[in-house]
Amino acid sequence: MHRLAVIGDIDSVVLFKAVGAHVFPVSSPAEAREALERLSDGEYTVICITEQFGGDLLPIVERYSSRPSPAVVFIPSNKGSEGIGMARLREVVKKAVGADILFAKEGN
Repeated sequence: MHRLAVIGDIDSVVLFKAVGAHVFPVSSPAEAREALERLSDGEYTVICITEQFGGDLLPIVERYSSRPSPAVVFIPSNKGSEGIGMARLREVVKKAVGADILFAKEGN
């Protein structure tokens, strides 16, 4: 069974319960790191982390990037986006395709 976990501050993650995700409210980068390491044992196919904690977890997320599962995705918090999720997506696509196709401007 494919399962979705969401890690972040309570106000940002509680609504994910409505779509059947398992939510893990945290209030510090240390708690977020602990939750990510605990959840990445194979039980969850996708783990979403609010960008508020994303910067602190990038080294850990890189360890999982070579594995097929879990896919770790950064999402905006209820306070908005910090750009970490889009920057990471841009890096992954650029690595896979060999070019920056997401943000390339026409004529360049």
